[in-house]
Amino acid sequence: MSRTVGTLFEAQRRLVAERRLSFDPAARKDALEALRRAILAHEGQIIAALAQDFGKPEAEVLLTEILPVLSEIRLAQRRVKAWARDRRVGVTLTTMGTSARIRREPRGVCLIIAPWNYPLNLALGPLVSCLAAGNSAIVKPSELTPATSAVIAKIIASAFDPDLVAVAEGGVETSTELLALPFDHIFFTGSPEVGRIVMTAAAKHLSTVTLELGGKSPVIVGPGADLAKAAEWITFGKLTNAGQTCIAPDHLFVHEDIRDAFLPLLRARIARVIDKGPMAGIISPRHAGRLETLLREAEAAGAKVTRERTGGEGSFAPALVSAITPEMRLDQEEIFGPILPVIPFRDLSAVLARINARPKPLALYVFEKDQAFIDQAIGSTSSGGVGVNLTVLHYSHEGLPFGGVNHSGHGAAHGEWGFLAFSHQRAILQNRFSPLGMIFPPWTGGKLRLIRLAKRLIGGGVSGKS
Repeated sequence: MSRTVGTLFEAQRRLVAERRLSFDPAARKDALEALRRAILAHEGQIIAALAQDFGKPEAEVLLTEILPVLSEIRLAQRRVKAWARDRRVGVTLTTMGTSARIRREPRGVCLIIAPWNYPLNLALGPLVSCLAAGNSAIVKPSELTPATSAVIAKIIASAFDPDLVAVAEGGVETSTELLALPFDHIFFTGSPEVGRIVMTAAAKHLSTVTLELGGKSPVIVGPGADLAKAAEWITFGKLTNAGQTCIAPDHLFVHEDIRDAFLPLLRARIARVIDKGPMAGIISPRHAGRLETLLREAEAAGAKVTRERTGGEGSFAPALVSAITPEMRLDQEEIFGPILPVIPFRDLSAVLARINARPKPLALYVFEKDQAFIDQAIGSTSSGGVGVNLTVLHYSHEGLPFGGVNHSGHGAAHGEWGFLAFSHQRAILQNRFSPLGMIFPPWTGGKLRLIRLAKRLIGGGVSGKS
């Protein structure tokens, strides 16, 4: 075990015990304000680092990395006092004479493991919820974005004492050392494959976990959809961050009646986005090589690949793919790049059956004006979230829980949902004048009659005694 990592953990664990009462909502707001100021002070470095790591344009950095974190901070600062307040609970028939409340307590020392695709947002966003809930944290940024990881380390070092928040930079070895420690909660964002490793490591200490994973998020374009709007939203969801987004449209089901009218609109929208501005690059040559392999394999197996122009130096040319089959890896694996398979359909039920035959996705998108069509698509499937006539925007709504289901994730984030992920719901029942002592043993005949009376009042129906 690394002395540095172990020392950080032990120092935070000691401080958690010492400040359990002193790290109140006012102190948490101060910590969040320190984070806000540090982000703004390093804004230029953040933009430069993300350009260096994989060519992310400044507009995308502001929109998808910085603004979401600042928005989370703003909401938490306004609401943390209300979120942390005890919740009163009404009495039940068997607990008359008591008072009940739920106390939202910090879990303790938390580990936040962030991915490379939105390295700032997905490191500091969960940290906002962690601090709002009163915890300490060790943040592990991705080694695939070293420039951004270094800026994250600067931001956190300038805002916090390491006994409250610290950064552990490094690769797989660092992650392995961290996962060997008995954290009170682990918040992981990444692939389902690594999520299984995190969950296995957490099980050794019975640590609670939040897993933000991914999967193949389908899009359904119905016969009554606004085709121009659908093309705009699908392009936005697919090309933002070059498709390296966990809730990006992964494959596209298009009704046969509108397919020929829709695809030219989609291609035109993609071309306009490419022409008007730069696109983010693929994170590494290895990841770009994987995308090329998926396309070559699909083409060799009979798929038709239509490539667009590239979005600038280092970017990957977007591609639309038709005539794919279930045997192709392109149809089996999460794509995580600007490749969009297009699958025509006639019967919505067949599409829904195909979606349900796969692991539950992180997102489902439906484009249609007919509410019955929309309701059928939502009611017949399960996914982490749903977008109707839009893509990816549900991530930005802090009043909605963001998270997956089963294969696509466990738990939820953002706003109060993120606060709850980092909180323990502690039940407190206090005796005022409970009459329950009247039926304590020994079990006399009179006490038995009282118990039977309580059963009739609570359960009703016919007595089970024969």
